[in-house]
Amino acid sequence: MLSKALSRLGGGAARHPWRMIAAWLFVAALAVVAASAFGGRPADSMTAPGLDSQLAAKLIEQTGTGQDGMTAQVVVTPLDGGVSFFDQGAARTALARLQAEVRQLPHVLGTGEPVQALDAGGDAAVRAGLVSTDGRIALIRVQYPPQDELSAKDLDALVAAVERLRGELPLRIEMGGDLFFAFSDAGAGIGELVGLLAAATILFLAFGSLIAAALPIGMAIFGLTVGIATMTVLARFIEVPTFGPVLGSMVGLGVGIDYALFVLARHREYLAAGVQPSEAAARAVATAGRPVVFAGGTVVVSILGMAVADVPFMTIGGLAVALVVLIMVLASVTLLPAFLGLAGARLGRPGRLMRRVVRWRAATTAGTGWVRWIGHVNRHPGLYAVGAAALLLAATLPVFGLRVGLPDDGSMPRNRTERRAYDLVAKGFGPGANGPVIIAMTTAGDPGALDRVVTAVTADRGVASVAGTQIDQATGIATLVLFPTSGPQEKATTDTVARLRAEVLPGAVGAGPAKAHVGGAAASLSDVGKRTSDRMPAFVGAVLALSFVLLLLVFRSVLVPLKAVLLNLLSIGASYGIMVAVFQWGWGGALIGLESTVPIVSFIPMFMFAILFGLSMDYEVFLLSRVREEYLRTGENRTAIVRGISGTARVITSAALIMVAVFLSFAVADDPSTKMFGLGLATAIFVDATIVRMVLVPATMTLLGNANWWLPKWLDRLLPGGHEPLDERPPARELETVH
Repeated sequence: MLSKALSRLGGGAARHPWRMIAAWLFVAALAVVAASAFGGRPADSMTAPGLDSQLAAKLIEQTGTGQDGMTAQVVVTPLDGGVSFFDQGAARTALARLQAEVRQLPHVLGTGEPVQALDAGGDAAVRAGLVSTDGRIALIRVQYPPQDELSAKDLDALVAAVERLRGELPLRIEMGGDLFFAFSDAGAGIGELVGLLAAATILFLAFGSLIAAALPIGMAIFGLTVGIATMTVLARFIEVPTFGPVLGSMVGLGVGIDYALFVLARHREYLAAGVQPSEAAARAVATAGRPVVFAGGTVVVSILGMAVADVPFMTIGGLAVALVVLIMVLASVTLLPAFLGLAGARLGRPGRLMRRVVRWRAATTAGTGWVRWIGHVNRHPGLYAVGAAALLLAATLPVFGLRVGLPDDGSMPRNRTERRAYDLVAKGFGPGANGPVIIAMTTAGDPGALDRVVTAVTADRGVASVAGTQIDQATGIATLVLFPTSGPQEKATTDTVARLRAEVLPGAVGAGPAKAHVGGAAASLSDVGKRTSDRMPAFVGAVLALSFVLLLLVFRSVLVPLKAVLLNLLSIGASYGIMVAVFQWGWGGALIGLESTVPIVSFIPMFMFAILFGLSMDYEVFLLSRVREEYLRTGENRTAIVRGISGTARVITSAALIMVAVFLSFAVADDPSTKMFGLGLATAIFVDATIVRMVLVPATMTLLGNANWWLPKWLDRLLPGGHEPLDERPPARELETVH
């Protein structure tokens, strides 16, 4: 049985703490050394097999022109407002020097040549898309090899060169592009620190002990170190996306502290009942550790289920995050009990200073307050069930306006050079210049196809200009770079890409041997978003079915798992709706530093669903196991609901507050994608732990009565095993039966 195995594991760690801690220190040191010596960098390949944009990327790669590599943009304008690059003067001379020095940087394959275009005449420079129509803004596009041949040193070299030249040239110089997206520091460290400080404060208020507050955080940091180092090593062999370490840190800290909190809370209950520390740790891991293993396993299975989307970077990113969660589960049942054994009986008796906190906590959040609240909900179950459900459904309504895409540099803070470069490009060349679309086509057997495509594309209402064409003589592959009339994240750009594929290119190419495909960042992200949306129903259905079956096996009930699945859907739907309201509609965006509205990143809804469904199962199992235990003991549904929920309310509330604090600390990051993850996860956890667990769960369970635990006899015979209690409460004062 799992409980017995966990008891032996936790008891052994508590009795021999230094052995377990030494083992973890060895693993952590090995992981960190391996990451330093052999680790790779995260990389983004936001495409998937069979997509039109991926077919275009393959053709571009075959040409050997370097267009399949990374790019950077250096955007310049004279500091003197009365000067333009059309003039033969200091500004153009400075531009020539900048262009020459950028071309000499390591790994640069080539640059745009605005100076040479200007020498041929201002009109030629404007037609080439290198100088704005007023001559005030010039653009140097810098071509690099693919990302796997580059490192952060290449970005550092570009930034260092520009910083030096800023002080020497009469130019304002800004930078942006793929190179920054891939290698710039996400800057989430301060957010993580704030989240940890908030978590420590909540733990201190919950336990009234500095030692008790420090143990979950210490375990989580330990586990996160191992997890992120291991992820770095994996990046050497597989393409871990750049959001992997950020999301892994976010989820790892949240679940790590939460899992440790559940085990620690149970350990202290046993200590208070007079159980010896090592035995208390063994029992805590056997009881509270089982829901941790179950919840962590659900998170992992849900995340790995994203493989159904058939988008490799999402699957690998999910694998990396699942690895961190697994490490946190393992740390909760091995490293934490070692800490508990080392701390001994001190965890059960707070010092003088902490007793005031304990008394304050007892006066404000004690079980009697929760008993009164749950009893009140029990007396008015219909009103609370309808009201809470209506509130969550109202919060879910904005989901019908959800639009997927990828926030571009235009959504970054104005103090970032990427944002200033984006604004200069949009001002001088139009918003579409920040997100060019590339058409790759095979022309063999139909030499006139390229001219027909150029004519048709130029005439399309969504295309502002075509920068020119290149034909690789060896392969017969032609590439066209065109600039839409709209920005990369706008719906109009997505519509233009779809129209080019469905109408423009088929009409121009015809039924001949030539084939044309639309690529580029905007097209790739549009394709990934569509595939993710198409696969989302199958993924959601699979996760719901799996969760239902697991809860059915654990609680031997039909209605409890069904209710849990439906209530989890409500909380996740509400979090989606709030994300749409904040990021697409701009409601309260300024509170998290969002300076403009942005679409929802295409892969975030699926990731959030996987993570949140697993995390909500954490609270569900922890709470319902107590309710089920009380029901088996008393046979009275209302009493079981009040005792079970009020007995777990403080721990669940503390755990939820910690998760919310950790996730919200990421919502203030510069990157809008990180903001979405942070706000979305924080909102869902808050809703789940308050409206769902403390209102909807007691209300619906009261309405269902004894039917909560109904299980047909034929199904009971088919299910493997019998009910194994998830919790074993230590001796405590009995609560009065509630009627």
